[in-house]
Amino acid sequence: MVKKLPLLLVLIICAVSANAQDTLKQQRFNFHFQQTVITQSKLGFSAPYTGQNSLLTQKETQTSITTSLFGGARLWKGAQAFFNPEMSGGSGLSKTLGVAGFPNGETFRVGSAEPKIYIARLFLTQNFEWGKDKDTLNDDFNQLAGLKSKRYFSVTVGKWGMADYFDQNSFSHDPRSQFMNWSLMSNGAWDYPANTRGYAIGVYAELGQPTWTLRYAMTMVTTQPNGYIWDERIGKANSQTVEFEKRYAISNKKGAFRILGFVNNGKPGNYNLALAESPVAPDVESTEKYGRNKYGFGLNAEQNLTKDFGVFARASWNDGHTETYFFTEIDRSLSFGGVLNGQSWKRKYDEIGLAFVGNGLSGPHRNYLAAGGYGFIIGDGRLNYGTEMIGELYYKINAFQQKFFISPDYQFILHPAYNKDRGPVNVFSLRAHVEF
Repeated sequence: MVKKLPLLLVLIICAVSANAQDTLKQQRFNFHFQQTVITQSKLGFSAPYTGQNSLLTQKETQTSITTSLFGGARLWKGAQAFFNPEMSGGSGLSKTLGVAGFPNGETFRVGSAEPKIYIARLFLTQNFEWGKDKDTLNDDFNQLAGLKSKRYFSVTVGKWGMADYFDQNSFSHDPRSQFMNWSLMSNGAWDYPANTRGYAIGVYAELGQPTWTLRYAMTMVTTQPNGYIWDERIGKANSQTVEFEKRYAISNKKGAFRILGFVNNGKPGNYNLALAESPVAPDVESTEKYGRNKYGFGLNAEQNLTKDFGVFARASWNDGHTETYFFTEIDRSLSFGGVLNGQSWKRKYDEIGLAFVGNGLSGPHRNYLAAGGYGFIIGDGRLNYGTEMIGELYYKINAFQQKFFISPDYQFILHPAYNKDRGPVNVFSLRAHVEF
């Protein structure tokens, strides 16, 4: 009996280990939660005039909050479904107007500051795999733990955010944990399809290989700029996006490069036509007509230089002839920066980030604003054009067991809404983020 006991223990250990391995390979369900509260204050600044969409000149403080639930389930072989109800409330500075690179990535362009509950994401993904090389996926937001082949093709249908899949960057992408500025979340000149809350309905396909990934999406668009009603004339109104990502290593330091292209088809207004119709106070929305499009591209790179320090850069452009319809009024953008992990000062899960952005407009767009025209986020009634320049510095503090983080943040904004007559603006922020 004594001799059989070790064998029994071995069998039990083996059974437990096998069960743990099966759990890793096939997590059936998961559930996660996040809440982010951002309070921002700006100092007063000087300006000789203020228009309908201007950043207010007086001192101001505003707070935003988002609360999200993330539920996932494995259905059949290769199939997963995810559901994210979300609540958001509060407001951005000056009702989220007056800066193209707006300082709070958690605020939406909505008319009411009252908290609202809505469905952020609801989608189904079918994955097809081949090959023996595997990646280990951790239990995370909208990701079930398990093994995934490095060679696969997947199709996703439903409601989701374009930034969930495109224009990813390890150092500059998520305003809940990294830089807060809009033009540091994604390529600024990418007018990505979304409703007022930042989500889209469509089909997404991804082809993955060990060192590269090809992505494509076709989505619906809204019936008006910054709208919430989806245009059902899909043949005439849609958005298509494609991105190629290449991953590599230099001296065992990981890096990646991405190139993105997009075309938005629908009825965006034309700036030159609006000016021709009304040289004073033109209205670009009055020129909307089906059959037009907006197109552009974005470049995105990241590189780890040491085990604790990484850098990134983005550059983007769009044609700038038709009105901005979804994201923000940027026609050219260049951003770069770096993030340093706190391991060297014995704060492994802390980090400090510093980044700079330059945003610009096309000739037709700036002429339209100078004549007194308005977009859905900027417009001072006139314009003394200058590149909108932004610097952002944040420090993320691991306050409790990698579940609760506090991040003080400072942003300096020169020429807000591309206007040399206004600013500069100093924005101080404090972000509290909890997740489990």
